[in-house]
Amino acid sequence: MPDLYAVADFCLIPMGTGNSSVAEEIAECQRVLEKSGLKYKMHGYGTNLEGPWSQVSQAIHDCHAALHAKGTPRIATDIRIGTRTDRELVPGEGNDEKVRRVREILARDQK
Repeated sequence: MPDLYAVADFCLIPMGTGNSSVAEEIAECQRVLEKSGLKYKMHGYGTNLEGPWSQVSQAIHDCHAALHAKGTPRIATDIRIGTRTDRELVPGEGNDEKVRRVREILARDQK
């Protein structure tokens, strides 16, 4: 069976850094995601990430590894992953398509 295309949202939570800000750690994770070649988009409480399931999970793993290598002693990550087989997803447009569809529905309310 081919690798499933995954549309994910994850929130990585560094702990034990002695600092209430996690901006440095999140910036490092964004650097890791840039190198992954996957489509991603940071938002206020996490990151949308999409691509083949194995690459998505590897990228999240690599974020953990990079932060541990920089001295973060603990990391918790909340992950939601969606897949679908009822229709073909355009790679790199999974999250955008979800948002576009809802906006279309809301636009009908304006008419």
